[in-house]
Amino acid sequence: MNQQTLKRSCSFEGKGLHTGGYAKMTILPAAAGTGIIFRRTDLGEDAIVAALAENVSNTARSTTISSGNVAVVTIEHLMSALTGMGVDNAIIEIDGQEVPILDGSARPYVEAFLEAGLEVQDAERNYITIRETIEIKDEKTGAFVKIEPADKLSFECTVDFSSRVLGVQSASWDESVDYASQVGPCRTFVFFHEIAYLASMGLVKGGDVENAIVIVEHPVTDEQVNQLCQMLGQKPMTVTESGYLSNLTLHFPDECGRHKLLDLIGDIRLSGGYLRAKVTAFKSGHAINTNAAKALRSALNLK
Repeated sequence: MNQQTLKRSCSFEGKGLHTGGYAKMTILPAAAGTGIIFRRTDLGEDAIVAALAENVSNTARSTTISSGNVAVVTIEHLMSALTGMGVDNAIIEIDGQEVPILDGSARPYVEAFLEAGLEVQDAERNYITIRETIEIKDEKTGAFVKIEPADKLSFECTVDFSSRVLGVQSASWDESVDYASQVGPCRTFVFFHEIAYLASMGLVKGGDVENAIVIVEHPVTDEQVNQLCQMLGQKPMTVTESGYLSNLTLHFPDECGRHKLLDLIGDIRLSGGYLRAKVTAFKSGHAINTNAAKALRSALNLK
């Protein structure tokens, strides 16, 4: 299979989930062999950072890459969409620190890429192959990401928050599955009881019920729900019998599990391209995902 890029540029704008900052972003076609490059146009023409695991600088509830004073926050949804839709090469120009959260999923990117179309380039895709299994574990939580040699790329992700609402959810994807309809629309999520803590840590400044699924794990009063709605600038809501705030309808019964899969695909893309490998993850998050990508690049001496 040959490398691919977009036939034309795609533009987006909106607030960032964590910083709350507003940014305009344009994804541009790029030459074969470019990979995925971010350019901070607000910092200058040369303010670039490559989407590679060794550039990961923060994994607190999202993935940040940095090079010197150039940082781009919350890149995982965009990286996932580029991967799932088959884009090898792109230059992403952004005039702020954080990628817009949009609706909390990869669907806006997917729809734009489908409309723009893909250009097949005059260079073969260089798949990253491994000979031995790479596994990163967290002994405390039992989380792991395992990357095994395989003939084709595949992902399997299992989510277990010991949650009465979510239960245990598993989701999988390979290149035979339609990413656009099965993975792309799945939105990020947060537990109701985490929101105040995350806000105290300077995160989720741009979060609201339009860009995240809110899971209510523990019993709450109407007053507590209304206080949250006021904090987020939303109209009053209730808690559904299934344990979610009443503003939404799930796209899939296992949408949260599929979103974790979406994140995994985006983070593992920081290995530098498409793998010929089977990626299996349990209770994964951005830290362990990106550490697995780092371990892979280190094992293969990729730079």
